Amino acid sequence: MKKQLILEDGTVFIGKGFGADTEKFGEIVFNTGMTGYQEILSDPSYCGQIVTLTYPLVGNYGINRDDFESITPAIHGFIVKEVCDFPSNWRNELSLDEYFKQKKIPGIAGIDTRKLTRIIRQYGTLKGAICSIEENAEDVIAKLKDITLSAEQVKQVSTKKPYPSPGRGSRVVLVDYGMKHGILRELNKRDCDVIVVPYNTSAEDILNLSPDGVMLSNGPGDPKDVPESIEAIKGIIGKVPLFGICLGHQLFALASGANTEKMKFGHRGSNHPVKDLLTGKVSLTSQNHGYTVEEESIKHTNLEITHIALNDGTIEGLQHKEYPAFTVQYHPEASPGPEDANYLFDRFMEMIQSHKQEGAAYVKA
Repeated sequence: MKKQLILEDGTVFIGKGFGADTEKFGEIVFNTGMTGYQEILSDPSYCGQIVTLTYPLVGNYGINRDDFESITPAIHGFIVKEVCDFPSNWRNELSLDEYFKQKKIPGIAGIDTRKLTRIIRQYGTLKGAICSIEENAEDVIAKLKDITLSAEQVKQVSTKKPYPSPGRGSRVVLVDYGMKHGILRELNKRDCDVIVVPYNTSAEDILNLSPDGVMLSNGPGDPKDVPESIEAIKGIIGKVPLFGICLGHQLFALASGANTEKMKFGHRGSNHPVKDLLTGKVSLTSQNHGYTVEEESIKHTNLEITHIALNDGTIEGLQHKEYPAFTVQYHPEASPGPEDANYLFDRFMEMIQSHKQEGAAYVKA
């Protein structure tokens, strides 16, 4: 069946539909990863977005239950050059088409994804729609210009109730703004006793759980849309060690007095080089964000820059000058992507142990 991809600037692509036969609106973004489409489509940070993949062949190793980053996908659609109808992999359980039908997600294939990516790079992120070939393009364009995309993505993808992921090591409260399971896996590998809590949990309730450390997860949307999370972080900074990723990094910056701004088309892919200014090490990183911390605003805070993106010089990491707290914009849990940066979880564990020892020394004295 033929489908249309229509952008708010008036561009229309005609392609072959797959997945659910439904109409969806969303923000069109592109991801430059060569693999990892299952992790991408199940990443809660893509909530409400329609994702185009720049790698031409998608779906060739199918879908399996082990590689999901969330239980329920929150994306609004997938755009690919070519979708594989007959995946070949020993772990395959479903084709991409079958999975999208189950989850009521539309896809469109057979369009020039290189051209679409160049449009986004030139004009910035655009609203778009995947719809039936029968729809009048002018009517859809008018609707796109009128529509306001939801600002409640974090509320949509965060857990509704706290839950444990037990371990025998340090207790970590993981604040879920749209958490990828990769973060939980990395903490579990280090035997952390994890308690996952909703995005709007207060600082008092978090501290009442007696954490050895607090983890701020990734998530979708504009960090300024969740002021209650910013207030909670203000109440945590300086009390316990803190580590933030992606949206958690941006929220930490806002809670510390810095500012964030929307990027032209964001960073999304599993091949972005980032330099650690503390060690000089350059890592290939997995990224997915449309906002960044404004560099000028850091000057008026107690934060210092620890990582930068080598492609465009934007801030990729921060640490507090006085308290045990640091954050990164990229994904050290690397799902999908290289595992160059998962040493940051070890750095977090070392920070927690150091804080415990300092506390014990203080009590003894």
